[in-house]
Amino acid sequence: MDTTEVERLIESGIEDADATVTQPRGEDDDHLAAVVVSSAFEDETLVAQHQAVYDALGEHMTTDIHALELETYTPEEYDEHAG
Repeated sequence: MDTTEVERLIESGIEDADATVTQPRGEDDDHLAAVVVSSAFEDETLVAQHQAVYDALGEHMTTDIHALELETYTPEEYDEHAG
């Protein structure tokens, strides 16, 4: 599945989301990595944040994406992480 399409699905499924999806070097097309930043993650557990991403991807998680390395952040957390 194309990384741009995965980004679009995540961003359309999670309010205020900014997603960056890559294919880790040497991995198959169905192994992806995503960094998702959204204010919707405020006050949500890490499990709930990841579940929101899986929900946004829907059936693609079982049909097109075999593995997803996932990092989720609120905007403030991301600024601290990137800084």
